[in-house]
Amino acid sequence: MWETLGIIGTGLAVGIAIGIAVSNWMQRLQKDAANKSADKIREEAKREAEHTLREARVSAKSEVLKMRDECEAELKERRKEQSNVERRLAQREEALDKRMESLDAKIKAAEQQEKTNAQLQERLTVKEQEMQKNISRQIDELQRIAEMDRNTAREQLLEKMRNEIRNETGTMIHSMVEEARERAEREARQILTYAIQRYASDCTYERTTATIPLPNDELKGRIIGREGRNIRALEAATGVNILIDDTPEAVVISCFDPVRKEAARLLMEKLIADGRIHPTRVEELIKRINKELEEDIMAAGEKAVLETGVPGVPQAIVKLLGRLKYRYSFSQNVLQHSLETAYFMGMIAAELGLDEQKAKRIGLFHDIGKAIDHEVEGPHAQIGAEVLRKHNEAKDVVAAVAAHHGEVEPTSVYDILINACDTLSASRPGARSETTELYLKRFEQLESIARDFQGVESCFALQAGREVRVVVMPEKITEGEAQTLARDICCRIEKEMTYPGQIKVTVIRETRSVDYAK
Repeated sequence: MWETLGIIGTGLAVGIAIGIAVSNWMQRLQKDAANKSADKIREEAKREAEHTLREARVSAKSEVLKMRDECEAELKERRKEQSNVERRLAQREEALDKRMESLDAKIKAAEQQEKTNAQLQERLTVKEQEMQKNISRQIDELQRIAEMDRNTAREQLLEKMRNEIRNETGTMIHSMVEEARERAEREARQILTYAIQRYASDCTYERTTATIPLPNDELKGRIIGREGRNIRALEAATGVNILIDDTPEAVVISCFDPVRKEAARLLMEKLIADGRIHPTRVEELIKRINKELEEDIMAAGEKAVLETGVPGVPQAIVKLLGRLKYRYSFSQNVLQHSLETAYFMGMIAAELGLDEQKAKRIGLFHDIGKAIDHEVEGPHAQIGAEVLRKHNEAKDVVAAVAAHHGEVEPTSVYDILINACDTLSASRPGARSETTELYLKRFEQLESIARDFQGVESCFALQAGREVRVVVMPEKITEGEAQTLARDICCRIEKEMTYPGQIKVTVIRETRSVDYAK
């Protein structure tokens, strides 16, 4: 066994030695092969490096030649540009030399001109001093000759110029006013004529009367009754005052409320026709009459609304319109006047391109305050506006009603239009009646206003107060001032007087030369 192990060990040792020898031999073979390969690579690299170096030298030499050609071309171009710049600089230097010579010449000329101007200025100063002395001597001489100082002469000259300007201004104002008036009158006449032609109605209306005719004077006693019980019952039932005086066959009814007055009139006529006059009969009849009046008032209001075509009118306003049927103003029925004004408003508004329905509404409602002005204090225009405001009428309608008599400043074209249409309906010939006292009062006021102006010699009111003629002193009032005086008088009349229509102011200035042949 041990021998076997020895043999095996010996074999292993021999194998290891052989392996090591083989390994060393293999390493020597690989090293020799590597050295040969390295030598071969080194030779190839050397040959390639030499080839590359030869190519680099050729390429570098060609690049150097190319760069030298480019540098020579660029240098040639630079030299050419430099020569051009040098040529331009030479030309500019030459031009500057010429300009310098020209400036030198101008400076010399300016210096010479300055010397000449200085000499002229000296001579002008001397002449100005001499002229001032001459002017002073002439002014002194003129003052001595005219016996007037400078301030007085200036005042006279200014006064003369002021008068001339005033005359020219008056003439210009006259021509402008006449032209504007002719144009306005022509257009207004056309519109108003068209409106009047489309609407025509009677100009005479029934007068309200508080006098009840009696068939005989015996009825006065029956109206009074025993111990006055009948007349007290009449006054208590109607709310009016019944006046029984010495007037033959007549009884007078007095009351501010036109509806009550109408009820009392109807009651008296029925009692007189029936002949039975006692308190019980009075109470029976007055109930029936009041009911009939209420129905008649509503019917009149509804008819007015229907005729004008105004929509959406509250019942309270309809009733107030109906009450206007029994209200008269200078013998003109107020309801009829309101209808006329509504028609005029609608037609003129249509001509002017305004809202026709709104215009009619304003015309129909403009005098609504007269239905209750005996119950409420204040102008009827303001009362009517307040009533319409409470019933939620449009603001422009309320404003036009409030402004239709000029008590409120107008804010829209409807405010001015209602004033014109109200006057158009009221001022037509025969539409209203005025007393002699009103005419005389208007005459006196017109003449008093005209006499207040300086230079007025006399004045006369003509044509029922529609015209005033003013005669002026010709030595105090010039032609231009006459026109200005007419305008001033018109403005004063418009400001201080209330009148229907228009008033013509004529200023007369004339110079009369009178002599006698003997």
